[in-house]
Amino acid sequence: MSIASALNSALSGLSATSRMADVTANNVSNALTEGYARREVQLSASSRGLGGGGVSITGIARQIDSLLLQDLRLASAAMGERATVSTFLSRMDDVMGTADQDGSLSARIVTFERSLIEAAARPEVDARLASVVDAARSLTQGIGQIAEAIQTERQAADTKIALDVRRLNDALAGVAELNLRIQTFAASGRETSALKDQRQSLVDSISAIVPVREALRENDKIALYTTGGTILLEGQPVQISFSPTTMITPDLSLAAGTLSGLTLNGKPLTTTPAGGRLGEGRLSALFDLRDREAPAAQANLDALARDLIERVAHPAVDPTRAVGAAALFTDAGASFDPVDEVGLASRIQLNTLVDPESGGALWRLRDGLGAPTAGPPGFSERLSALSNALSAVRTQVSGGLSPGARSLAGFASDIASTQSVNRLSADSSAAFASARAEGLRTALLRDGVDTDQEMQNLLVIEQAYAANAKVIQTVDELINILLGL
Repeated sequence: MSIASALNSALSGLSATSRMADVTANNVSNALTEGYARREVQLSASSRGLGGGGVSITGIARQIDSLLLQDLRLASAAMGERATVSTFLSRMDDVMGTADQDGSLSARIVTFERSLIEAAARPEVDARLASVVDAARSLTQGIGQIAEAIQTERQAADTKIALDVRRLNDALAGVAELNLRIQTFAASGRETSALKDQRQSLVDSISAIVPVREALRENDKIALYTTGGTILLEGQPVQISFSPTTMITPDLSLAAGTLSGLTLNGKPLTTTPAGGRLGEGRLSALFDLRDREAPAAQANLDALARDLIERVAHPAVDPTRAVGAAALFTDAGASFDPVDEVGLASRIQLNTLVDPESGGALWRLRDGLGAPTAGPPGFSERLSALSNALSAVRTQVSGGLSPGARSLAGFASDIASTQSVNRLSADSSAAFASARAEGLRTALLRDGVDTDQEMQNLLVIEQAYAANAKVIQTVDELINILLGL
């Protein structure tokens, strides 16, 4: 080897080790940076003809397990979907409460039934009749509060859908822009690893909204697809549109066209069943909550309100009431029409005829809503009939529970029980999805930057740098000897 080739080799070695030290230091400094992929300098032997060789840098490679990253993205999407459903069902559980909780739906029914029994025992005592009115009003208010909570959850889901759609469109546009920048940087020989980190972070944010698969294209570009088969990005990003609703009421639905669905480049995009063309992710879960879970809870609550109204509206309970007149419980002050059940839980009210606060009279509880005047103070037949009507076993004609005959309290208990079972199932699924996502994230981090290993590599790089510097020093000494001859 000539002195010139030795010098060229040492100089290339110095350049390579210097770059390796820079990359290693960058790895250590970004060990905790979200979305950062470990860099590794790629080297190859270079030949310079008869003048010797050396080493050349062929590129900077991002070290990441793409299959593991793909699994983590899908697991994150599943976790978001199940956590959304679990959170909603937990809130519904809290609102409905359990029989042993004061203010729960079941407790209000029990209180109302007990007040009727006590009033029937002493019908002449106005305080006991007032307790019946208070308990009845509390029951209607409790049903209304649950109905309001359901619509609040639907409204919140609708708002979150709009937010996620905006984030999704922004992220897709960002990925498309980074695709072009990466292509431009690569063509000019500039480093693209940082841009790829940014792109990975954007794709990760997309996967939190919809389950997404990444496909590599030429010039280091990527394409994105949902697990449901929808193209999100292939050269140009798609445009997803959604129109949020200002105020959601029980009668609004996607099927009726009164609530907005998704459109992709102006064409309708299905989100159900099981995620539809989007796949199962947080966005599809929000649609499921708004259009299926919450309406199902509303339907059961409406069925309970209907059951309560129809029980006390039976002619045998109060023969004094005129045909077609409202019973003890009303639909916003009027008699209930079976074809207008949707949203009944939000409208059920106590009949003002028995409510002193609204100009009514307590004695009508004892003597009947249609009684012209107060009757004997000891008359308890109407109160007993009301109590028996609530405890009677009858078959409900609406709602989503399994067919069967139930008392009013039993109906409320079955609604709460079904709700709790669904919540426990959702909690279990959410916990499993969370554990799986966390396990995959840990595995991905394990394959990331190991600071101990990086520091060991830095020691080796330092030794290589010193060796190349020693070669240059030796060449300098040889040249000086030759010049002194």
